[in-house]
Amino acid sequence: MEETPAEKAKRYLSSVEKVLTTIELSKRSSSFDERLIQSVVNTARSYVDDAKHYLQERPSTALAAVSYAESLLDTLRLLGIARFTWPQVRGDKH
Repeated sequence: MEETPAEKAKRYLSSVEKVLTTIELSKRSSSFDERLIQSVVNTARSYVDDAKHYLQERPSTALAAVSYAESLLDTLRLLGIARFTWPQVRGDKH
């Protein structure tokens, strides 16, 4: 049975919230300003808040918002700026 947007958004929210509590930002020098990096993390947190806000009334919007948060975190990880692993609660390949 395929998940509804609300179910998927809840799963993604759980995963992203766990990462936001365990994320380690690189202390090594990088070409990125530390304030800019923190701004990206804060933006991801804002998308999580948006997703929670829309979860009941507009689950597709919630899913989009939490997906944006996930993308920002993945970008930081791929650039070597952040270290974390996605929890296995997602049920998909990550």
